[in-house]
Amino acid sequence: MGFISHLKKLDWILITSVVLLVGFGLLSLYSSSIGKGDFFNFHKQLIFFALGFFLMLLFSFLDFRVLRNSPYLILSLYFFCLLALAGLFFFAPEIRGVKSWYKFGFLSLDPIEFIKIVLIILLAKYFSLRHIELYRIRHILLSGFYVLLPCVLIFLQPDLGSVLILLILWFGILFVSGIKLRHFLVLCLSGFLVFAFSWSFLMEPYQKERLSDFACSQGLCQGVDALGSSWSHIQAEIAIGSAGIFGKGIGQGSQTQYGFLPEPQTDFIFAAITEETGFVGATILLILFLVLIWRILKIALNSQNNFFRVFGFGFGILICSQIFINIGMNLGLLPVIGISLPLVSYGGSSLLMCFIGLGILQSFE
Repeated sequence: MGFISHLKKLDWILITSVVLLVGFGLLSLYSSSIGKGDFFNFHKQLIFFALGFFLMLLFSFLDFRVLRNSPYLILSLYFFCLLALAGLFFFAPEIRGVKSWYKFGFLSLDPIEFIKIVLIILLAKYFSLRHIELYRIRHILLSGFYVLLPCVLIFLQPDLGSVLILLILWFGILFVSGIKLRHFLVLCLSGFLVFAFSWSFLMEPYQKERLSDFACSQGLCQGVDALGSSWSHIQAEIAIGSAGIFGKGIGQGSQTQYGFLPEPQTDFIFAAITEETGFVGATILLILFLVLIWRILKIALNSQNNFFRVFGFGFGILICSQIFINIGMNLGLLPVIGISLPLVSYGGSSLLMCFIGLGILQSFE
């Protein structure tokens, strides 16, 4: 297939929605940079956008049937990612009590983002061959073991939010692959027991505090800490609630510009965007996400191969779960667990992961 004909084959509705979503993020990052007087992160994100777009085109040209037929290559990628996660404990600097990024000069690399894509590929390979045998519990357990190893390494960083995303990804792929209802219910019960054990023996105090304060904010207990762990929720709600129809204007949001809203470029970028672009801007952003998910699922449904179909659904589950949790955090409907908004939040590794996944999707015939 020639270069021009391949470009015509690409899903330009999907690509347009992706570019506009990244544009929303860049606009918000530029705005939050005004308040700080520092545009370094904005320029870095522009570079990662250009690199990511190039990688999307590059990966769309590759024939992933080779990967589908090479289990040893998939396992090699998986174990390389595990080594990268383990290496964080020895070589990564500690930032706000977490070791999650390798530092290379002014650049940071987060291997958690890449294990997400590799896990989707590995699980797609595994279940595409065994989807009619999911009644056998050993297939569920073995697939869970593949997910468990990175989850343990990520939990020890500690990064509870990313662990939750990987577990949702696993549950989602099991569901679309045809798991029996009784097995699914047993897994849900097991998940509850693991959470109870983690609460008692494994979670850090600040993680418990966030969950407890969230429960109090929902009226389930007394004692909201407005100046402590509830600060983020409260400031995000103020930013969103004061936005109005058209917002306060780019660079004019009081919560964003004066530093009241924490992490306006990552965790709370939805609140920052809503404050400055209003109900109209937030609605357009959500419509773009709906278009993105629609095109991802359309590609998955139209795939003629189980491997590609499971990969497409897995990638869609990954993007949907992060959108749902991030916006839920911003609206005060979910506890703050440090999940970024795909394609919108600042972060080179996350942006590259999304573009690589989109490139793989568009390589399907």
